[in-house]
Amino acid sequence: MSINLANMGAAAKTAARSLATLTTNQKNEALLAIAEELEAQADMVLAQNGLDIADGQAKGLSDALLDRLLLTEERVYRLAADTRRIVDLLDPVGAEMESRLLPNGLRLSKRRIPIGVIGVIYEARPNVTIDIATLCLKTGNATILRGGSETLRSNLALVNVIQSALGRCGLPQAAVQYIDDPDRALVTQLLRLDQYVDMIVPRGGAGLHRLCKEQSTIPVITGGIGICHIFVDESADLERAVDIVENAKVQRPSVCNALDTLLVHPAVAPEFLPRVAARLAESGVELRAEGMAGEILAQDQHGAKVVPAGPDDFDQEWLALILGVRVVSGLDEAIDHIHQHSTEHSDSILTNDWSHATRFVNEVNSAAVFVNASTRFNDGGEFGLGAEVAVSTQKLHARGPMGLEELTTYKWIGLGDWLIRG
Repeated sequence: MSINLANMGAAAKTAARSLATLTTNQKNEALLAIAEELEAQADMVLAQNGLDIADGQAKGLSDALLDRLLLTEERVYRLAADTRRIVDLLDPVGAEMESRLLPNGLRLSKRRIPIGVIGVIYEARPNVTIDIATLCLKTGNATILRGGSETLRSNLALVNVIQSALGRCGLPQAAVQYIDDPDRALVTQLLRLDQYVDMIVPRGGAGLHRLCKEQSTIPVITGGIGICHIFVDESADLERAVDIVENAKVQRPSVCNALDTLLVHPAVAPEFLPRVAARLAESGVELRAEGMAGEILAQDQHGAKVVPAGPDDFDQEWLALILGVRVVSGLDEAIDHIHQHSTEHSDSILTNDWSHATRFVNEVNSAAVFVNASTRFNDGGEFGLGAEVAVSTQKLHARGPMGLEELTTYKWIGLGDWLIRG
């Protein structure tokens, strides 16, 4: 291995010390420089991405994975626009979270500070390179990135863009570093670089998350694996429910907040299921139907491909045009199903009964719970956070889309008048 991760870690830690003292204006200038550099070097980035796409097609990567990997001119310019939006967001670093004056005269406060050095291991999506780097820069964190081998050229092109912009602004290029060797042993080394790295964020499949939790000596933020549900209850507006289910499943099926399982109340299933099947058939969605759902769909000429649900189909994050479908007896069984099969990412109820909505929100303990809305909204941009480093499904430190505040910690500040403890 030609990469010395200890050297990278030391450089990142030194860079993090510099970033922590930057003013908001200095950080914003760097972000604007990155946006400008992205647009100026769009042709170069697209050319490198084209080579990755060609390799991926030759290796037989799935359409869902190729879509995650693909950069278009529109997507590159959208990344530049997203970077400019982060400039407009409030910088949390230095904010005072709370303050109190103790009886002994000591004034205490909590102040937000950067976490330090963040290691991110991710797959397929080159846009993650920009999202993570820009959010971390805004919060004064240095980053060490390790993307998948299938997107190596794209990621290196984007890191070159970022480092060029940092150099123009007189900031350390080690603030954003990339592990460009595909040797998987380097991942294990990164997970144990606790002398320099303060937090690990994996963005990928269950295997990657399990590896990080088992191997890391650094705190790990897990998430990004979504088995997402929508429950259509007996009071739902069925016409609008069809629109929401279509949006949640079809708009971008290869992402973690796309719909995986549709649960339907038996009172509306005979009418609703054929209608939603006909709509989803227009996009080529395959339905994996269980029991009563399969019986209803077999009786109607809706045009959708319907196959019996297998024993593990309700435990799948499909990332494709496949949807599990099940009729449940009511709200209780819907909630029980979600507790049994959910990864606590994004779940939604479609209802006009506010008592049902309230129970669903109170009893479904996912990172984001929606009423009469698509699961596709669980996203940093949609939540007004700018981009996101990840969608956390754990309960400690951060939950849901990890934006700027989630990339900070805090320290206590104690101001005294020559105080001693009695």
